[in-house]
Amino acid sequence: MLKAEYEALANHGRPKGVIMCRNLSKYAPLFLLLALSGLIFLLRNIHTLENLSCHTASTLFQLQNSIHTAFAQKGPLPPYHNDTFCSHLGLELTPDEALEDRYLLNAIAWPKLPARPAPAPLRQTSDPVHSLFAILPSKGRREWHVGDQLEALVQMHDFQGRPKRYGGDFLVARLHSPELGAGVAGRVVDHLNGFYSALFPLLWQGTVEVVITMVHSSEAVAVLQRLQEQRPDRVFFKSLFRSGFLSETTLCNMCLPPNQPQEPLCNYTDLHTGEPWYCLKPKMLSCDTRINHAKGGYQKHLITNKEALLFQSGVNIKVVIHASGPDRINVLPKKIDEPELENVSIKPEPVKCTPSGYYYRGSWRSFGGTTSRQFNDSSSITQCLTGKVIHMYGDSTVRQWFEYLNAFVPEIKEFNLHSPKNVGPFMAVDSKHNILLKYRCHGPPIRFSTVSTSELRYVANELDGLPGGPDTVVVLSIWAHFSTFPVEVYIRRMRHIRRALVRLLDRSPGTLVVIRSANLQALDQEVSLYNSDWFSLQRDRVLRPMFMGLGVVFVDAWEMTLAHNLPHQLHPPPAIIKNMMDLILSHVCPTQKKKS
Repeated sequence: MLKAEYEALANHGRPKGVIMCRNLSKYAPLFLLLALSGLIFLLRNIHTLENLSCHTASTLFQLQNSIHTAFAQKGPLPPYHNDTFCSHLGLELTPDEALEDRYLLNAIAWPKLPARPAPAPLRQTSDPVHSLFAILPSKGRREWHVGDQLEALVQMHDFQGRPKRYGGDFLVARLHSPELGAGVAGRVVDHLNGFYSALFPLLWQGTVEVVITMVHSSEAVAVLQRLQEQRPDRVFFKSLFRSGFLSETTLCNMCLPPNQPQEPLCNYTDLHTGEPWYCLKPKMLSCDTRINHAKGGYQKHLITNKEALLFQSGVNIKVVIHASGPDRINVLPKKIDEPELENVSIKPEPVKCTPSGYYYRGSWRSFGGTTSRQFNDSSSITQCLTGKVIHMYGDSTVRQWFEYLNAFVPEIKEFNLHSPKNVGPFMAVDSKHNILLKYRCHGPPIRFSTVSTSELRYVANELDGLPGGPDTVVVLSIWAHFSTFPVEVYIRRMRHIRRALVRLLDRSPGTLVVIRSANLQALDQEVSLYNSDWFSLQRDRVLRPMFMGLGVVFVDAWEMTLAHNLPHQLHPPPAIIKNMMDLILSHVCPTQKKKS
């Protein structure tokens, strides 16, 4: 006992290094054996370690890039959950926004097909050839006068000639007099039992002809509804990433399919509006090396072979329905004892057709309260636009207006910005008359060939940068490139633009804002699945109430293409474009009313 205490006391007084050396010397043979074993292991597995080193370096490189990208963002980004769907991406809706969404979606709700165990075969679907319409007699008399309303009753039948018992067919109607260059769009009312009413106001005297067209059967519309809700990726996008000699191209979209394997994403959500946009992250490049945006292509095999039978040109896509009797009537002059039809909106009544305007002698006459003028020569357009700045934002349907003015008015010269053809941005000037004309495409999901990321702008942000004023005209046309997404996506985009317009009009009340609606276009099977008129109609019916009351000017491209006798085209023919431009210029330079 005393010996142990003495040794402990003696050791306590010695330096620690001496004690450690003595302890280590005991284990020296063991350390030597471990070192030799490690050397042998290293020599045998040198190739594995080299690969491990490369993998570690790659991991560190990706980590460095992700850290760099995180610090490159100038603010917090909205949360993103890769298993959510398009319409639910972006910032969370406020209670008022959710209420507006519900109201708009209910307003455009389309009749559902009756429940059945399996889809109906083609022979039981709507057939425009077997279907018929009849002009109903005028109430209380056998003649029609200007100011009356004409009604035609449509009964749909299937390919077996049997009457349909449910609604949901997509029909359009117009009343026209080709020899007078006159036409007006009709209103179609679905009675949900296979019968439809087509209503027309009688606005001019003479012989008028009723034309009713089935765009899609109710069964085809059900397929389009499913694609809209479940396949927003049927048009896909891509972006090129480049840094030095390295370049990669990855898939991009507003929402990537939730069943896609989880992969790292680049988040390009706009910090000001909250509009979401994502790309798959490149393997070896960082997210901030993205240099452009482009349409990647169209997904194929979206529908089954049986569903493809619902989309046959000349069979059940945009086929005219014939009348069971006369398809035209003679309209007499307005009765003297009845009040004169004013050039304002027709008084709304239950089941009343209230068009935005009509054609007569080839010219569009609007019911908007502004007298339409004819700008038939370039000098009248130049006089109207002198001192004006016109900003055009949107898709190619508003770029068509830029091209019209640039071609029709020789004094306006395009300034070469070296922009890609059909993409922009574009600018044209008339320095003598102080006219500036500009066009810029809207932000994703734009389907143009290739747009540089430096030129990829959201319209709401562009509007916030405008000073505005009485010499500023803002023109918007945004609809065609949203046809593949759920309607909620379009509502969200229009809501951001509406807020920006409210701010613009608050700071510059004299700014003239013009909004162009969607228009009808030529359809075949392929176009129907991506850009059907049914998709355009849904967005058109959302657009109008969202901007009602803001004091903006609507160009009703839907009715202007439906009422005209020229074939439908995505980019309407020059005769319709001229009428659209005349309508806009009539608001830019309204007729001065003489003082009494």
